[in-house]
Amino acid sequence: MSGDARKTAEGLAYLSGFGNEHSSEAVPGALPEGRNSPQRAPLGLYAEQLSGTAFTEPRAHNRRSWLYRIRPSAAHPAFTRTDNGALRTAPFHEAVPDPNRLRWNPLPEPPAGTDFLAGLWTLGGNGDASRRAGMAVHLYHATSSMDRVFSDADGELLIVPERGGLLLHTEFGQLHVEPSHIALIPRGVRFRVELLDATARGYVCENYGAAFRLPDLGPIGANGLANARDFRAPVAAYEDVEGPVEVVNKFCGNLWTATYDHSPLDVVAWHGNHVPYTYDLRRFNVIGTISYDHPDPSIFTVLTSPSDTPGLAGVDFVVFAPRWLVGEDTFRPPYFHRNVMSEYMGLVEGAYDAKAEGFVPGGGSLHNTMSAHGPDRDTFDRASAAELRPQKIDDGLAFMFETRWPITLTPHAAHAEHLQQGYDNVWQGLERHFHPLH
Repeated sequence: MSGDARKTAEGLAYLSGFGNEHSSEAVPGALPEGRNSPQRAPLGLYAEQLSGTAFTEPRAHNRRSWLYRIRPSAAHPAFTRTDNGALRTAPFHEAVPDPNRLRWNPLPEPPAGTDFLAGLWTLGGNGDASRRAGMAVHLYHATSSMDRVFSDADGELLIVPERGGLLLHTEFGQLHVEPSHIALIPRGVRFRVELLDATARGYVCENYGAAFRLPDLGPIGANGLANARDFRAPVAAYEDVEGPVEVVNKFCGNLWTATYDHSPLDVVAWHGNHVPYTYDLRRFNVIGTISYDHPDPSIFTVLTSPSDTPGLAGVDFVVFAPRWLVGEDTFRPPYFHRNVMSEYMGLVEGAYDAKAEGFVPGGGSLHNTMSAHGPDRDTFDRASAAELRPQKIDDGLAFMFETRWPITLTPHAAHAEHLQQGYDNVWQGLERHFHPLH
């Protein structure tokens, strides 16, 4: 990809408030004044509403955007089934949930010509996509830009690059996302992925449930964690392209394809809050202790998809961003714990402070519901004897997809060659130190 393509992606607009109404037009006058669907839309465009929630959901949770496009989305031929590749969708019934602690190396190199969609590899998930509940964990490894367009009717896609930049061509405009950033593509939004480097690798959380939103701050107050003003939406851009374009739609777990006679990325103007966005994880305002003890990792939540039980997320996205550790008389790495939530952890760069080795960028670990885990022996020994001076953690960037239900693996994840054998051994040798008082 040339430098010119990177420049086109720099036209991003800050979201003035996460989830609020926003607008953009690629051609002045393309947005109608005062009406969403006038008798004649400006510039000979078609008015179309894209609804990410039911019409009658509470206004604070309602997601929809109005698109003013060259052709309506309805102008397409029939879709037919196509091969799913390594992409799978909930419900996951091919295997039973595994209580063991599991860890994978990065995905192996894919064949030449593998685009983002073909490079998606499903590790597992939970829930039921057709009932809009649950999530899936995917990884991707691509060697080629897409010349087709993709949309996901089953859920929104949270993309976490680990290697290589991406230029996301969406119906709303372009998003440039690099490692240490994330991008979110809402449910049903069409997009194409262009590689900005020779290869691209990373992680994807497919969220079937309620749209990701910022978590409530509670006693933290008005400030902290991810700030709404740091999320960026695209500036409107459109493709006025005549000719065959393959469009792939993911629907109830299967891929369907149709050949359009034009590009569906032809939105000239838009307004609404069902929009794609990017976020720089290094802008996360980390909250932590300034006295003693170790706050729960929920303080690292960037985005949450709430469920029908208050405080119990369908899926949380958590980041372990650069931060200072200053707690006195405190075991500073993550403590040993068992959790009702299931945790898939990935590493974008560097090292993670709870593991000495084996957990590498592009790899991941799964600790399912009530699976006992925590620092390995080397980390425990080192942290227990460390001099407790203020310490800056800035040599790594890790994250978690945390979910209310167990994550069931796909068969190809359960038997993958890059599944590490003997992961349990990292906790072996944790010696007995108990000395009862006499």
